[in-house]
Amino acid sequence: MKVIVVGAGGHGQVVADALLCAGERASLEPIGFVDDGIEAGVLVLGLPVFGPLASLPSLAHDAVVVAIGDNGRRREVCVQLEESGQRLVAAVHPSAIIARDVVIEPGAMICAAAVVNTGSRVGKGAIINTGATVDHHSTIGACAHIAPGVRMGGEVHIGPGSLVGVGAVILPRRIVGRGAIVGAGAVVTRDVADGTCVVGAPARPMIRKLQ
Repeated sequence: MKVIVVGAGGHGQVVADALLCAGERASLEPIGFVDDGIEAGVLVLGLPVFGPLASLPSLAHDAVVVAIGDNGRRREVCVQLEESGQRLVAAVHPSAIIARDVVIEPGAMICAAAVVNTGSRVGKGAIINTGATVDHHSTIGACAHIAPGVRMGGEVHIGPGSLVGVGAVILPRRIVGRGAIVGAGAVVTRDVADGTCVVGAPARPMIRKLQ
């Protein structure tokens, strides 16, 4: 199956590398990128940038992976492409350890050395980044991002569009709401409300100082 990676920046290159490393075992062959910010013809990881996103319908391919780091923008593009009939596929690095019953929805990305344990679900367009661990019966919402080195206990729920920052720890059975942000290195001991940004250990909502 020939796959085009949408986005040739840092995260796009990580995703393309995962597909290249998986090789024939995943039956997914990355053939190049589309990217609005990089000139057509440039080679990235030995693969061509074909042109902007708008050129995608004219390119021969079977599926796409939307490899855009920003959660909101990634969701917009996923929705746009699905509505236009594009097929989303998941990209999984071969060094990731994934339990046999884990559900990985289309467009999800699971990076090198990540661990996803039994009973868990990774939503459409979600990212489990390098070396992150998701313990048993956890749910990662659509287009959420679990950053490198995150440690999640069992039965954790991460809402759609949320960001869990580098090296954060989430204790078992905690809920991180829709569109929430957990700061790098934070330790989540209580549920995090929708749209809230928490930092520190234990994690507390960030309070902006008045000017």
